[in-house]
This record gives sequence, C-alpha cells and structure tokens, in this order.
Amino acid sequence: MTAAADLLAEAPNSFAPPAHIAASANVTADAWAEAEADPIAFWERAAERLDWSERWHTAHTWTPALDEDGAPRIPEARWFVGGRLNVAVNCVDRHVAAGRGDKVALHFEGERGDRRTVTYADLQREVSRAANALTALGIGQGDRVVVYLPVLVETIVVTLAIARVGAVHSLVFGGFSAEALKFRVEDTGAKLLVTSDGQFRRGEPHATKANADAAVADTAANAIEHVLVVRRTGQDVDWTPGRDVWWHDVVDTAPDVHEPDAFEAETPLFIMYTSGTTGKPKGLVHTSGGYLTQASWAHWAHFDVKEDDVHWCTADLAWVTAHTYEIYGPLSNGMTQVIYEGTPNTPHPGRHAEIIERYGVTTYYTAPTLVRSLMSWFPDGITGYDLSSIRLLGSVGEAINPAAWTWFREQFGAGTAPVIDTWWQSETGAAILAPLPGVTTLKPGSATRPLPGLSARVVSDDGQDAAPGESGYLVLDRPWPAMARTVWGNPERYRSAYWERFAAQGLYFAGDGAKRDEDGDIWLLGRVDEVINVSGHRLSTIEIESALVSSPLVAEAGVTGYDDPLTGQAIAALVIPRIRNRPAADDVEGWRALGASLSGELRAHVAHSIGPVAKPKRVILVPDLPKTRSGKILRRLLADLLQGRELGDATSLQNPEAVDAIRAILAH
Repeated sequence: MTAAADLLAEAPNSFAPPAHIAASANVTADAWAEAEADPIAFWERAAERLDWSERWHTAHTWTPALDEDGAPRIPEARWFVGGRLNVAVNCVDRHVAAGRGDKVALHFEGERGDRRTVTYADLQREVSRAANALTALGIGQGDRVVVYLPVLVETIVVTLAIARVGAVHSLVFGGFSAEALKFRVEDTGAKLLVTSDGQFRRGEPHATKANADAAVADTAANAIEHVLVVRRTGQDVDWTPGRDVWWHDVVDTAPDVHEPDAFEAETPLFIMYTSGTTGKPKGLVHTSGGYLTQASWAHWAHFDVKEDDVHWCTADLAWVTAHTYEIYGPLSNGMTQVIYEGTPNTPHPGRHAEIIERYGVTTYYTAPTLVRSLMSWFPDGITGYDLSSIRLLGSVGEAINPAAWTWFREQFGAGTAPVIDTWWQSETGAAILAPLPGVTTLKPGSATRPLPGLSARVVSDDGQDAAPGESGYLVLDRPWPAMARTVWGNPERYRSAYWERFAAQGLYFAGDGAKRDEDGDIWLLGRVDEVINVSGHRLSTIEIESALVSSPLVAEAGVTGYDDPLTGQAIAALVIPRIRNRPAADDVEGWRALGASLSGELRAHVAHSIGPVAKPKRVILVPDLPKTRSGKILRRLLADLLQGRELGDATSLQNPEAVDAIRAILAH
C-alpha cells in the first residue's frame, strides 16, 4: 500500500463541494483550462483586480539559473514591468474611495479582553498619520524598517505605512530573543526599529523594549537612527533621548492626510527571514506588484471571499502566513477580519471558540498544531460555543493529519465546511497547492493540486516525473508572481538554495518531499531532510506522525531518527497524549510512567497502520513539542535532544519550556 493510501485509510472518505458553496463560488472548474491556455494572460487579469497608477508594459520576464552554455547564473523573475502602484492604497484608500469607509476592517481582541473596532476610514487616517510620522523620522523609499511588535492594530498600521512611503519592512516575532532581532536589524541595515514597551502573553506582561535596546546597543554595527515605541503594557522602560520616540508623541499627533506616491511593481515590499537547519537565516525579498497580485487573487479564490465574510487568520503578524492572509490579501479584498493578541488557551482553552462566536467568524485559518492541541484540550469535542457562522476552514504551516482534518471539520465546521488545506512557503509568497471550495473534491490530509495559473510536479532524483504513489521531490516548474526575488544581500545563496538541485531542468525546489496519487492529488511528506533511513528503508516522519495521530490516545506527535548501531537509524516518537488527567508539565516521573504504560500500544498501532518497519523503537510521552510560531514542529531539535547534542538554530522557537521538559524526561 502506498503512503498516500495509508493516509487515506485513516479517513477514507472524500468530500465533494457543498452545493450551496458551489452555486456561488468565485472560481469555477473552467479556471484551470483558462489559465493553462495562457498563464501570463491569466495573471494579467488577476493584476487588473488592483488599482494601478500606470499599467505595465511587460507582464513577465524570466532569466533561468543556467545560461545557454549551461553555466550557473543568478535567476531573475520580473512581473508587471513598468507598472506603478501603491500597495497601501490598494489595501485601504481605494475601499474608502469606493464608499466603503464605514465597513469594519479590523476587530482587535487583546489577550486581556480589551477590544477595538477599526473601520476602513479609521485605518486610512491611522496609516496616513503613521506615514507622515515615518517621513518626519527620515524614512523614505528603499529604507528598511524592522517591526518587533505583538499582534496589535499598530502593527498593521505601521506595516501599511512603511509600504505607503515605499520603504521595506521586516517583521520579527515579538517572542524572539535580542540576538535574533539584532541579526535582522544588522542584516537589513534598518534605519528604524518599531517596538513596544512590553506585550501580554499568557496573562502576564513581558518586557519587549529591553530586547530591542540590546539588539541595537552596538551602534557601530547597525544603522538604526530611531526606535519607535508603542505603549502597550505601561511598564517602565529604559530610554535613550534623541533615539527613542513614543508612538503617541509622533504618530498619534501627525496629520491624518497623506498623499501617497506610486512605485514600480518590482519595488521591494518586505524581507521575510527563514531559519534553516544550518547557516544564518535567509532574508527573502518580496516585491510589490507581483506579490500583491497573487496574494489578493489567491485569498479571494481559495477562501471564496464574500462581502459579509469575517476572516480570521490566527498567525502572528511576523509570519508570512499573516503577511498574505492577515494583512495584504484580506485588506486588498476589502474584508472584515479578526486579529487576536494572545495565546489560544489564555485564559481558557476555549478562547478561540469564544472569539469566533463573538465576531461571527466565517473563515478560520489556522495551523494543524493548534487543531491537534484543541483535540487534546477537548477530548469529548467542543461544546458550549456557537460556531455556526463558520463556512470555510483553512489549514497552514505543515501537512495536516487526516484524523486532525476530520476532527477540525466535524467540530468547527459542523461536518460540512470545506477545509482549505494550503501548501506554500515563505519563498512562494502565497498558496501554491490548495483546493477551491466550490470545485475541488477534498481528501483529508491532501492539499490537492496547484491553483489555476500555477504548476507543481513531483519528481525523482533525475528531475523526471515520479510515478503515482512514488516518493519524490515537490518542485515548481515555472515562475509565479509572488515568488521571492532574491536573498537580501546574497543572491548566490538564493540560486544555490532553491535552483541548484534541479538547475538542468529549470525547477524550483525548496526541500519538501511529496507523492502524487492516482487522481493527481499531491500528499506532502515533510522536509526531505526529515526522512529516516531504517535498515535501508526510507520512511517519512509525517507518515509515522499521521499514523500516531490516528490513535485516539494521541493529540500530536513529533517523529525523528537517531543513530542506532544495528539499523543505522532508529525511530523515536515524542507524543502529546489526548487523555484526561495528564501529569503536570513538570511531573517528570509522571510523564515517564505514562510513556511506559502507553509505549507498547502506540508502537503496535504504527506497525498495524504502516508496517513493522515503521514501528518506533522509542515512544516518549511529553507535555509539549518544540514549535515555531507558525506551528511547525522543530524535529531537528528532537534529534539533538535524543542524542545529547548541543541544540541547533533555535531562533524561531516559540516555546523553549518544551525543550526543558523533554530534556528532563529524557534524562536518566
């Protein structure tokens, strides 16, 4: 049985589009054929959904990674050359000009329960004030601004203001360390750092300004001229006169009218840093016209945007998911959306359900790891909340296990809402694989196939198409508008990281393995460097994790390989249980005892689901798994912990306490 079939065996049903969604869907089945007939013309039509001050003269040019003689060169994509637009105007001003200024743009929910509603007219005034303040602080076209803030209205305001003046933003997760922030400040050469006095997390105020101060302390190594500070928690902060300025002093007092310029389509919009397993994080550069075209169209298409929708993407604003599906996509489409400052179980595990009910959320886009956490928090299902407003669900961050997909649909979508499972990356800028809710037959665990206008394949080592059911490499075989153009300051790294592996075939490859089933649908198998080789058998971590999560005892699992003298590598599974009365997080002996009692049953479950070769040698029960803010499990840290190595790059880790708990449980 193929791995794809194994995954389907956990949730064997497929689901046709609901009739009421199909009847009014934004995109129909004809879209693929129309796009394939002329992909460039398709994206030109998508670009016409935006407001341009000048139309482009050349829709697309592409320089591949090999020249005519087969020598390597830096690949270069350009879209809508000669076109000029202002990204912030497309997200704010044009909706006000169309008479929709009274429509709610943002419902802000603070972790403490404080709330704020912002209309598009309000947003236009606030973004204009911020743009005027940025100009007064010396920020103009091409300057870089690093934003180190939690999920606040001010975060969206300043991001749009940076775009409005033609500067380049780089958002940094507010939970990152001073060292991680320092690297991004210095690498971008930023002139301005935007931060807050503190942030609320898990019910408590946490200092933020101190990390910002430490990050910019070495004035010889950075170009920072000012630190703009939002007052959020009210705690005392150190202050550097002449450098530090309060938001309420310079932004809130600035004029609320701003005349924006238009910028060329290839003007850089933002730098998004990704953490690799080795080396320094890569600063991916996304530009304006192509990125906004695809972000806006993809959001409108696969979330089937309607005028009365209330959209909620739960990602932190610093993550690329939020850039595309919480800032630029929804706002360019004139949507109402929810943004939430806090953690999903503060002050109680039903916080997200409570927020959905309060605002009547219709599209809810979150990470599989949160779905699995909710499964563990609500082992008997979610009750006591009205979730009837939900019409579409979305999944992002990593492949979602079929069992979690099914639970999500049943508990949040009343057993009818389509789950829009999206595959994409920081590098791609917007979704590549995703179902269309009015067209696509859904398969739990599969992101199905490329959206119209896009093309993806699963290939073998030689770059040729893999047979159905055969493991291979997920590649993209033609450029797309939202693609990252380069790595900031290091174009050679851009070429070697993404285009070198299949340069002869002209394919983009960023590290994910996949299989295509007999119907042509694609199943993600995780990173190719997360394949375990046991006695010559290559096993995907996600296949084993999927088998474990199909057990009613398991909420979430992280699988990794570790050195074994007999088999080369052995499989270890670190499992978060889906049971009542779990041990306290610091009850080391309780977790060890629980692992001893459940290990045999879970090993047998994997052997039955996949085969004896996939049976983990070790099953360790843990209270949590180390994850990035986007919800991805950092499996390489699991391997480091198991083998007692010094931890690799952990700058993207959002829950370091999970590492400490696992280390204690593993200690003998």
